[in-house]
Amino acid sequence: QVQLVESGGGLVQAGGSLRLSCAASGRTSSNLPTGWFRQAPGKEREFVAAINWSGSSTVYADSVKGRFAISRDSAKNTVNLQMNSLKPEDTAVYYCAVDYGPTAGRRTTDYKYWGQGTQVTVSS
Repeated sequence: QVQLVESGGGLVQAGGSLRLSCAASGRTSSNLPTGWFRQAPGKEREFVAAINWSGSSTVYADSVKGRFAISRDSAKNTVNLQMNSLKPEDTAVYYCAVDYGPTAGRRTTDYKYWGQGTQVTVSS
């Protein structure tokens, strides 16, 4: 079992920045492929970014490319999502997810373990 806890959400004005963190714990929870997803009210959960087990490969949704950056801190067993130039349409609950598979996918079905989410609200 893997437990995930997200932190760093909050309220920010458009153009501002936030840094989300995903802390993993439990047996064999180190350096797992990790994805960030988000879900706005009334919408489906959507892919944001993902990073492979070593941190050498990252992928992003087109909507956040160039504004968001995902990174891994292996010493702390965390995966961070730096979010810059935030827009009101980035408002959502952000979730991190991990799996034991070889790659970090873009689909929710690629991940078995999920955190509880952290709210990000961007005001205009």
